[in-house]
Amino acid sequence: MESSTRRKSLTESEDCAHPSWPSGPGYAEVEHFLGGPRGRLSEGLRVLRIAGEFIKGFRRLHFVGPCVTVFGSARFAEDNPHYQLARDLGQRLAKDGLTVMTGGGPGIMEAANRGAQEAGGRSIGCNIALPREQEPNPYLDRWVTFRYFFVRKVMLVKYSMAFVVLPGGFGTMDEMFEALTLVQTGKIQAFPVILMGTSYWEPLLRLLRQTFVPHGTINAADIDLLTPTDSIDKAMALIAACRCDERQRWPTKQPRRNRLLGEK
Repeated sequence: MESSTRRKSLTESEDCAHPSWPSGPGYAEVEHFLGGPRGRLSEGLRVLRIAGEFIKGFRRLHFVGPCVTVFGSARFAEDNPHYQLARDLGQRLAKDGLTVMTGGGPGIMEAANRGAQEAGGRSIGCNIALPREQEPNPYLDRWVTFRYFFVRKVMLVKYSMAFVVLPGGFGTMDEMFEALTLVQTGKIQAFPVILMGTSYWEPLLRLLRQTFVPHGTINAADIDLLTPTDSIDKAMALIAACRCDERQRWPTKQPRRNRLLGEK
């Protein structure tokens, strides 16, 4: 009953997807955007819409504080052991004063947000409009729904000081390698990228060691950017070390809300 009431309030929130937003990737605007060049006026207007989506994300997430982003599959049910692992992780992060950010959907994302709320912490979601799977889960304090994956990924990275990746599919791989590439190329600081669920990730790590490195497509040291573990204590220790590193410390001077801009 509590969950259904919570979901209803989410649906009625101003942050939910606008009725004119896409119901899936086949929606005409997104399809046209990825379908080659269009008219100059159409392309110009689309740039403005994309800029507006960035601005909306910046406004809604500007005051969330230091975040840890948790990636993982939307398809795991509550009885899956990875769901419980993500839930426990969310609780630990919240108890340590960190905001838990996810993609805002079900499965692993819901579990991490749920754990954060249960521990009295802040729970944030960057949702994406999809034809299935991706509705805001009922354990979010604040969220934004995006139509473009690339805008959403920027938000998931911009406000995070560490990334914890649990088992997932194509979307999880996309998000993990996006963060990993940014760390590898120095576009962001060397924040931890932690893989939880070691048996799931071992084939991927073996592929990196036995194929990527011998072919020279990555350096052997690049594998060290990933930390596999099943221990929440170890994950928290890595995150704590990152917080204590002066070069990577979250700004101590937090931004102030401006009433003239409608910031709450």
